Amino acid sequence: MASLKHNIIANYIGRAWTSILGLLFIPLYLRHLGIEAYGLVGFYTALSSVLGIFDLGIGATMNRELARLSAREGATEEQRNIVRTLEVIYWGIAILAGGIVIFLAPFISHTWIKAQDISSATILRSVQLMGIAAALQFPMSLYQGGLMGLHRQILVNVILIITGSIRAVGAMLVVWLLSPTIQAFLAWQVVASVIGSLGFFFAMWWALPKYKRPARFRVNTLSGVWKYAAAISVNAIIGVVLTQLDKVVLSKFLTLKTFGYYSIASTVASAMWMIIVPFNTSTFPYFVQLYAANNLVKLKQLIAISSQFIAVLLLPITLILAVYSKEILLIWTGDQDVSSNAFLLVSLLVAGTALNGLASIPANAATAIGWPQLVMVTNLCQAIVIVPVMILLVKAFGALGAAISYVILNSVFLFVMTPFFFRRYAVFGNYFEWLKTSILSVLLPLMLATSFFNFIMVAQRWTYVPIIYLLSLWAILAIIAILFSKDVRVLILNLKLNNATKPDSLWTK
Repeated sequence: MASLKHNIIANYIGRAWTSILGLLFIPLYLRHLGIEAYGLVGFYTALSSVLGIFDLGIGATMNRELARLSAREGATEEQRNIVRTLEVIYWGIAILAGGIVIFLAPFISHTWIKAQDISSATILRSVQLMGIAAALQFPMSLYQGGLMGLHRQILVNVILIITGSIRAVGAMLVVWLLSPTIQAFLAWQVVASVIGSLGFFFAMWWALPKYKRPARFRVNTLSGVWKYAAAISVNAIIGVVLTQLDKVVLSKFLTLKTFGYYSIASTVASAMWMIIVPFNTSTFPYFVQLYAANNLVKLKQLIAISSQFIAVLLLPITLILAVYSKEILLIWTGDQDVSSNAFLLVSLLVAGTALNGLASIPANAATAIGWPQLVMVTNLCQAIVIVPVMILLVKAFGALGAAISYVILNSVFLFVMTPFFFRRYAVFGNYFEWLKTSILSVLLPLMLATSFFNFIMVAQRWTYVPIIYLLSLWAILAIIAILFSKDVRVLILNLKLNNATKPDSLWTK
């Protein structure tokens, strides 16, 4: 079994590679496709996420069950049967989801999306291709969850790097050399989705322990997991609605061009998930196993150090992206129009994503130890309130209103949901102590440092912010974050995550 440290590193490399490739080629897409066509790319991204509601909690269940069974002797056949059972269901759902999108394509192209320079016929064909690509890509998340549960995270990221490169580089070459059209871009997404899903399919069955009998579809396998899957499913559906609602609403009320600006801002903010997701996917199976082993002392340590670590990773880049969003957009795209129209959206969306990331460790811990209802109820209450609020804000302020509602939405996770976690599981600490130690002790010095350096920049009347300045500022803020985070400082200085870590611990074995 790879150590948690190695899994985290592997997840960061894989996520960073695919995210950087995606960001790298956006200026080229803007140049060859135009801002309206990029609005359709943003719609495709949102649509793929919305189809996540059809996951029904199966991917997370696969992760949790394989992590649980891998710690138990004699569970080889059960592992293989649960993969086969969930796999059959998942592929059926994928076909159904793709069919629904294709069926609704005429309505979406003629009624929902508002384009000025792209014909309805082009949009219709594009949406149909989106449905096919999203359906074929859909099973990848199931196999990723299973491999993560088996602690094959290095393998997952090798495949992600290969398939992500095929997807991004191939799309760039198609648009650049063959056909600068949105249909060509989406046709390549179909090809890349097939390659990705097949790659993960073979990897999943290769990684499972071998058994004398072939894996079988077993209905009774579902009896032990359906309650957990149902809770995860409800939570996931509401979560998708909340996280993608801004894009769905905006795609209805805004022109495709304006939606393109929001999609660019959303892409910048979503790059922060390459900090959040790899860490969470690495720690989740360990949360499950430590709780199953009733090792609450080590689980408390893991929650504490993980919370501090993600704050150290997240807050420096958050402040830089939020404060220098206009300059970063101009450096990145070279387009003054994009920079002027999207920079404030970037600042708000980045802040909202950071709030979500800071609350993600307690949320994942709650799900891992069998209390997914915490996130589910939080999301349900938010859906009742935030959905009408978002619609009103979008009608009043357009894209800016959606970004504001996104910040409000994610504030609830940190300041309302997380206290409930620590109230129910007081054994893991006190909420206010956690907030002070994990977040405020890092955030306040970083805000002071950022304000100081920004004051110097303004005093010098710089009209252009060079990349070297932004990189140097990030390095300074990262050092400050480490110095003001006690456990992470110990991790760096002693080359281990805390003083209690042993050479044979889960971090190193």
